[in-house]
Amino acid sequence: MKHIFIVNPAAGKCDRTVQIKTAAREVLGSRGLDWEVQISKGPGDCRRLAREAAQTGEELRLYACGGDGTLNEVVNGAAGYANVAITHYPTGSGNDFVKLFSHPEAFRELERLLDSQEALLDLVECQSGDQICYAANVCSMGLDARIGTAIGQYRRLPLVSGKGAYYISTVVNLCKGIHKPYVIRLNGQTIEGDQTLLCVCNGRWYGGSFNPCPEAEPDDGLLEVLLVKPVNLFQVAMVIGEYQKGQYAALPELITHFRTEQVTVTCGEDSVVNLDGEALHSREVTFRISSHKLRFFYPCGLQYRSKTRKSEEIGAIR
Repeated sequence: MKHIFIVNPAAGKCDRTVQIKTAAREVLGSRGLDWEVQISKGPGDCRRLAREAAQTGEELRLYACGGDGTLNEVVNGAAGYANVAITHYPTGSGNDFVKLFSHPEAFRELERLLDSQEALLDLVECQSGDQICYAANVCSMGLDARIGTAIGQYRRLPLVSGKGAYYISTVVNLCKGIHKPYVIRLNGQTIEGDQTLLCVCNGRWYGGSFNPCPEAEPDDGLLEVLLVKPVNLFQVAMVIGEYQKGQYAALPELITHFRTEQVTVTCGEDSVVNLDGEALHSREVTFRISSHKLRFFYPCGLQYRSKTRKSEEIGAIR
């Protein structure tokens, strides 16, 4: 089995390629394992590298070295290839997907990633026209998608932290309008009218600190959908605060929860769609549970956090 580190040197505040190579040489080299470091040259290149590796047919372990966007690219490149298992080796500013596990910081420990367990997780298939993309974690449209996908451009400003970039993006996008008109089809019903945002959850955390649907299970074959109705400027902070904490049930008049295998969203103009932090622009997109699964490996001994199963934390995802 070969271990390939796919590195996004633009992830985070600095290029960590040298540190990744050094760690791989020390840890995998000392075990006599077959390993390689491949470096992205720009947006979309991690997807290409993952696809080319997967197409060899060799049994592979791919390490997405970057943030959630890097993980998303690697997942998209390897989707549909049963010979590939993927993990996240976090070096980015946002590392939300691994918060599914009891000790997310363990994903930075290469020794523990080698002594791993593997889970078979759902993938969200996102179709816009003839284009199909995949997401492992959270997708969204509306206000939060506009805010989230613009954070990157502000995060790189001098003296601007991740939280500061979020606040800047929030102010800018509030000025552009809080809600937009959508047509939403799911579970045999059609919902028409203005909406503040729509969130489609397979995982739980996104945007650094948002956990809108704590019940989301990444292997149950269902999507958790939250629909936030139109709010005014004075309601935004209150609604987003409850949404962020997963307290949507406290605002049933403003936030509606659905479970479904598929949802289609149509809007009158090109709108940004957040796919695990990556941006897609479309007037119509369908989110569904894919027939492809994600082989995801994680450090041995970690527990998977769940509020809906028999215990708060269980030993592995099945």
